[in-house]
Parts: sequence; structure tokens; C-alpha cells
Amino acid sequence: MKLRRVLAVRAAKLVGKISRKMGKQGVTWAGLVARIIYPDILQDLAGQLRGKSFIVCGTNGKTTTNNLLCSAIEAEGKKIICNRTGSNMQNGVVAAFVLAADNQGKIDADYACIEIDEASTLKVLPRFKPDFMVLTNLFRDQLDRYGEIDITMDILKKAIKMAPDMTLLINGDDSLSVTLAMETGNKYYTYGISEKVFDGDENSEIREGRFCKRCGAKMKYHFYHYSQLGDYECPNCGFKRPKIDFDASHIFVGDHLGFEVEGRRIEANYRGFYNIYNILTAYSAGRVAGLAMDHFQDTLKHFNPENGRMEHFFIDGTKIELNLAKNPAGFNQNIAAVMEDKTPKDIIILINDRFQDGEDVSWLWDVDFDRFQDESIRSITVSGIRCLDMRLRLKYVDIPSKVERNVADAIRERIKNGVGNLYVLVNYTGLYSTRNTLKKMEEESR
Repeated sequence: MKLRRVLAVRAAKLVGKISRKMGKQGVTWAGLVARIIYPDILQDLAGQLRGKSFIVCGTNGKTTTNNLLCSAIEAEGKKIICNRTGSNMQNGVVAAFVLAADNQGKIDADYACIEIDEASTLKVLPRFKPDFMVLTNLFRDQLDRYGEIDITMDILKKAIKMAPDMTLLINGDDSLSVTLAMETGNKYYTYGISEKVFDGDENSEIREGRFCKRCGAKMKYHFYHYSQLGDYECPNCGFKRPKIDFDASHIFVGDHLGFEVEGRRIEANYRGFYNIYNILTAYSAGRVAGLAMDHFQDTLKHFNPENGRMEHFFIDGTKIELNLAKNPAGFNQNIAAVMEDKTPKDIIILINDRFQDGEDVSWLWDVDFDRFQDESIRSITVSGIRCLDMRLRLKYVDIPSKVERNVADAIRERIKNGVGNLYVLVNYTGLYSTRNTLKKMEEESR
């Protein structure tokens, strides 16, 4: 087995190197090659960890939460394995370990923090038994891949039961996540926000958890944060938001974010209320694992979101922010974050319909694009394979848009003729290529 392990690791590293030279990430191919040579490679390498292991699941926020948690653990002086690229299916998970091993197939790490696609948990957990599962939220996502939210919940329930000793950390503001945790029987901790942050109800948002999963009655909400996240209770069976173990308070949302938890004030130079949850989740995960998290604030100061999550570029005098928006809940929060910027801005929206995106783009009609009816938005350009669907969606809320199928051309045109402040919102398969385009343009502009 040692010989197969060594061969698998070396072959995977070679494939990854060749793929990167060809301009590809190379991560999933490396994982696939390793599994073909040695099917038990994940179990073998994961078993070499000296300390604890996490997996991060959930519809939105996985990559940001996972990478922030990894950086925070490193700041505690620990060595860690992490799939920072966001390759979160089975081959990507395997590659995280394989590419971290030396040429003898040995792992030198205290912790592992691995983002996993919900549908891939059934393939990963039989070979990798993590100590903790971090669950960010459960929203409707890619109907043709996952179906309705009940299917995702059933997948996760089966996967969690494969690891009965695994401790869960869940979003207590999400009734679906709480229901799932209670039904698995695993030990769990909660994080959440117990104070009302926003006025109004915003009833136009899709709320997947508005009916009790236990009895079917309509839930009563004392307040919403967004989507179905908030303070809830069922008037029929008594199911309600649980006691919160890591409770964020004194929330500030504006030109930066701030909150208090466990008596600590945490500040971050980000926008978007949803990032309060991402930061709180990463902090709570470290605390559940027994880490002091004394350097967490310093980690936030130096943390650079990568892989198109709030990633910033500066090209020929234009500030550009790239962000992933792949489902209604995520897109609505992206829109809210963009609208926190009151200065003039241009927007590019790229929509693809490849397998990884979900071939059904009907979810666009559940996004509140009418929020873009604002004088600060000087132009919207639609791009990608389904750019005409996106243009039609905007037309139905009386928002004009330009069509440029090639996102690189769209970016160049806005750099040349825009207002110097550009937001690029893309769904999944457009993310890597758009990021590479922006990185290349930024390097050339220097």
C-alpha cells in the first residue's frame, strides 16, 4: 500500500503541474488520478493528521468561511490542509490531501479544513471521518442538480449518520439547519444573531423554511435577517430557534462590518451583511475545536478573499470587485452589498448554464433585481451563455442592459467608458475564467 500511495501522490502532483501550465487549475484531475491509482488514498492520508479535522458544508458561504477558518487556525500556529481553491467535490477533496503530501506520501499537518459540496458528502464521508462539520445554511440551489431543499437535507442526513461521532456547528437562525441537526442525533453547537438588524420584512424574498419541517404549520417569525434566517417558532408544535452558543450582538453594517461575540469586538473591512455570518461561523468553529482564537482580529485584517469571493482588482484607474452569485439567496445578498456603495457604479452580470451552474436558470426570476433601479447604477452589461435570459429578466423590471457575450470584452469596454467603479457578478463556471482575465489585465496595467 505504501508503494501505491507514493505512486498516487507523485502522479497526482505531475498531473497538477501539467494542468497549471496549460492554464487550468489541475486540482480535480490530480484527485481523480490519485483515486484511480489508490482508491483508499483519502483514508490513508487523512489518518495521518495529528489533530482535528473540519468539513464545511452549506449552500452559500462555504469557500469564504472555509478559507477564513484555515487562515485563523494557521494564525494559532498550526499546520493545516485546506482546499482553498474551492474544488469541493470528491476529487477536489482528495487533491487537497494528495497535493499537501510529500513525495513519500507523508502528511505534516495538525488540522484539516475541507470544503465539501453537499451532494459529495455521501462519497467522501465513508473514507474521511472528520471531527467537525460546519454547516453555513440551507437554501434552494440548482434545481436540476439538487432538486428541492428536502433532497439536500436527506443527502446530508445520510452523510452525517455515517459519522456519528462528528460534532456539528450549525446556523441557529436557519430552521432547516436546526431541524437537520436535531434529526441526526449528533452533538451540535449553534451560532447566530439574536438582535433585529434591519427594519421591514422584505416579503418578496424566497423563504424556504417558512413552514415547520416537523408539523407543516406556518412558522411565526419575530424578525428576519434575510431569506428564512431569523428568529422563528412554530405556533403548532413548539419547535423554535434554539439557544445560541455563539451569539453575535451590536451589529454594524455599512462601510465595514462589526459585531461582538464572547465579549470580543470583531471588525472587518468588508461589505455585505451575509459576511457577518461567514466571519461568525469561522470564529465559532475554531472555538468549538478548543482554539483560543486570540489572533482572529489580526487574521481578518490580513485576510484576502480569493477565488472571486469579494476579490478586488485595480485596472487602469477602475476599481473592480468580483463576486460569485449562484442562487436566489446569494444573489439577493450580493445586490444588497452592491447597493451599500452609494457612489456611481457599473455592473456586469455573467450567467452560464453548464452542469456545475445548473442548466435550469429559472432561479433568476426569484432574485430581486428591481433593487438595481437606482440612479447610482450607471450601466448594467449582461454576459455569458444565458445573457439574453438575464437581459429579459431585467427588462421585466424596466432596467435596460447592454449585451456582450464575451466577459473580457465587457470588462474592457467598462474600463474604457465606465465610471471607474465596476462590480462583476458571475455564477459558478464563469468564476475561474473571469478571475484569470482580471488578474491578467491587472498585471498588464502595471
